[in-house]
Amino acid sequence: MSAESVTLRAIEASELAPRPSPLGVRSDPEPEEYPVADEAVLELLRRPVSDEAYDEVRELWKQHSKAEDARDIAGLLATLTEDCVYELVDSGHRWEGHEGATRFYTGLLGAFPDIVFELSDIVIGPQGVFEMADVHGTSLGPWLGQEPTGERVEFRVGIYFPWDPERKLFTGERIWSAGLSVRG
Repeated sequence: MSAESVTLRAIEASELAPRPSPLGVRSDPEPEEYPVADEAVLELLRRPVSDEAYDEVRELWKQHSKAEDARDIAGLLATLTEDCVYELVDSGHRWEGHEGATRFYTGLLGAFPDIVFELSDIVIGPQGVFEMADVHGTSLGPWLGQEPTGERVEFRVGIYFPWDPERKLFTGERIWSAGLSVRG
């Protein structure tokens, strides 16, 4: 394995650090004993970690990022499941399926034709990809009910690309933003 493809190892549920109990007694609970908002999180924790899975997820993320930079909607859709969901978590906006993903990207790229995502952090594992990016562009078209200002905008995003290990595609994006005002 090359130095460029250093594998980031996801933590197996059995390797999670012990948590103190409410009484201050440390224990090693089973994964099922960890508080979770949704039982599906336990499935994510149990996904096996392998170099092959890491390489598949990483390569698809690179393909997705290159398509986004090239403004290649068909290339973006090729990295997504048919039932993908795009969600702006802060505002609640959602787009579903390939048609929804197309509307998301044509709207975003139309509003900010010179948009640039400068990657500042990334984690890749069998659950998918989580990236942080500094974003900048010029507001030249309407976006989510806001009229263009003609001004440069700068904000930060955290984006989760959930991975479907059977279909070997992303199931969409969950996007959190800081410094960008979006009406719900």
